[in-house]
Amino acid sequence: MIIILFGAPGVGKGTQAVILAEKLGVAHLSTGDAFRAAIKNQTPVGQMAQEYVASGKLVPDEIVAKIVEEAMTNETFANGCILDGFPRTRTQAEALEQMLTAKGADITTVVNIAVDDDTIIARLLQRGRSDDREDIIRHRLNVYNDETAPLLDFYGQKSLLTTIDGIGDVEDVNARILSAIKA
Repeated sequence: MIIILFGAPGVGKGTQAVILAEKLGVAHLSTGDAFRAAIKNQTPVGQMAQEYVASGKLVPDEIVAKIVEEAMTNETFANGCILDGFPRTRTQAEALEQMLTAKGADITTVVNIAVDDDTIIARLLQRGRSDDREDIIRHRLNVYNDETAPLLDFYGQKSLLTTIDGIGDVEDVNARILSAIKA
């Protein structure tokens, strides 16, 4: 079972991935966690990523895909996983398909958690992190809309995409996601 949680920053992908992992008995693969582990463990791909991170540059898609592939070799992900924060670009999506095809696996479903921009901005401002300023949030939403949102069409054309309403309490949103996965 390979489930991709999709949506703009602040829609609750990480929160929902943790809950779903527990309910479905499938591991949660957070791209951020995989990055930190690869860098901390100084794997070859982690070292490449660290060079980009240290210089403040974006890590290229190929390296991001290799970090996810490396993480997926862990026995924890033998029964599949819930992906949160990956893929973010068409190149990453194509790399994921190649990776899964090589393993004889397929994406089960892609769940897009839809939340309007004003609600996202309000949610992220409430978190109170230093990088959660309105100008930065709006920039992140623009990047998402330019680079990641086009994947909705990519997965929609493959009949893998379901969009759910991401507004409501955590359990209500989770119930919608579970319904979408089971459908």
